[in-house]
Amino acid sequence: MKRSPLPIGLVTGASRGLGAHLARQIADLGYGVVLHHRGGTLATNRLSRQIAAFGTPTLVVRADLSQPAQVTRMIQQIRRKFGRLDLLINNAGTYQPTSLLATRPEAWFAGIHSTATATFLTTQAALPLFTKNGGHIVNLGDSAADRLTPRKLAPGYHVGKVGVTLLTRSFAAQLVSRKITVNQISPGYLENSIDLPPNSALPSGRPVPFSEVSAALRYLLSPEASQVTGTNLILSGGWNL
Repeated sequence: MKRSPLPIGLVTGASRGLGAHLARQIADLGYGVVLHHRGGTLATNRLSRQIAAFGTPTLVVRADLSQPAQVTRMIQQIRRKFGRLDLLINNAGTYQPTSLLATRPEAWFAGIHSTATATFLTTQAALPLFTKNGGHIVNLGDSAADRLTPRKLAPGYHVGKVGVTLLTRSFAAQLVSRKITVNQISPGYLENSIDLPPNSALPSGRPVPFSEVSAALRYLLSPEASQVTGTNLILSGGWNL
């Protein structure tokens, strides 16, 4: 196994949307990029080619992150290709806007497993690849994930995001001695959100663009944020206050 001279970042749920955007951003920051997907093979391979065209090493991995064996296999692929990991962005998540009373068990489990379970399994499996120099873990939350408030839609997803917030603080406390920061970015309505309301219904008059999420990510990866860990950075334009 040969260790990459470049820092390596893994982005889960990187086939499209915010995950694809964040993958491009960390490539711009000088990371080699591991692009995870569950079923978006064509889109993820296309993104990999686009990033690699600028000289950035990439790896595409496919896994159901709710399955421990598949997560282990994904990490083994990263170990063989790069021999290290310096950044993990837990972005994957399945949002199904079904009402609480109409939610079927499969939708409940999809919401929880794609968020909290995926974050737990992926983080735990990835830790042995982090070097003695430490690194960063950034989890994607939800603008109300730090509060126990009623939710009408997608109960599994929202319970899962509360779990991600707990995991963020818990891993942060455990990993600070290893120089690994663990933080959470929690957007409100994004520019591509399902059931995006009209701008007039949003407190700030607009949804959150991907560029503002990546700006928050850049800060958390910067030397100026070396003491920031266990933090939940909410980008909601006043939504859910």
